Amino acid sequence: MTIPHILLTAAVVVSGLFAVFLGSPLTVWVLRHVERRSGRAPGQSVSGIERAELVLRGGQVIGLLERTAVFFGILSGWPEAMIGVVALKGLGRFADLQGQTEGAAERFLIGSMTSLVWASLLGGLARMAWQALWA
Repeated sequence: MTIPHILLTAAVVVSGLFAVFLGSPLTVWVLRHVERRSGRAPGQSVSGIERAELVLRGGQVIGLLERTAVFFGILSGWPEAMIGVVALKGLGRFADLQGQTEGAAERFLIGSMTSLVWASLLGGLARMAWQALWA
């Protein structure tokens, strides 16, 4: 194995780890940014998108699984895997999103989109590295 092969292999592995494990902090940052931009004053009681976290339990674990599925789907050349992820999430969260909690649907959409875009981006980069490795 040559040095370029080792570097490309490392790039694929690191992309996968970043896609799966750095997606949670990124998603939390985006959600906080959205809540901050909504006009809520610092120190004001928790409302909206942040309160919806109580309804949408297990979001971080679901996010890890979702990013893993999307990353490997794109890496393997099967981006249709995202359809399955979105369908499962929608069906699994349907009852939670029908409730009266303000911000639950927004949190679900913003978190899902952030997570899916992040995993897709890194999956695409990893796929390009993988293809260069075996070209």
